[in-house]
Amino acid sequence: MSISFNHVHIKTRDVAATVKYYIDNYGATKKMEMVGRGWQLDLHGTQLNITGIITEQNHEQAYGIEHMAVTVDDYPATIAKLRGNGVAILEELKGDKGNRVAFVSATDGSQMEIIERI
Repeated sequence: MSISFNHVHIKTRDVAATVKYYIDNYGATKKMEMVGRGWQLDLHGTQLNITGIITEQNHEQAYGIEHMAVTVDDYPATIAKLRGNGVAILEELKGDKGNRVAFVSATDGSQMEIIERI
């Protein structure tokens, strides 16, 4: 099973101010606008997704650094392993490219996002 880091998602009440903060203070650059949601930034090789609360997602969402995301090459095996370890699967969705995506519980109320590599 191969896993690679994908992104950090920051949910904020003020997308524009948060984007400006990471650009002005840490040298992030705009990568792509997520129309109607926010921005993807490149923070020296780490992707930051900056949005507000996303209405199309039904799992509990929080402001701040909400989750880290990883991309996996064997989505069914990864989900089975997580379930076997007692990890709560909060929501499963279809990704923008038709791939499978899951939000799962992590420690202290944080989450991980599992993204199927296609």
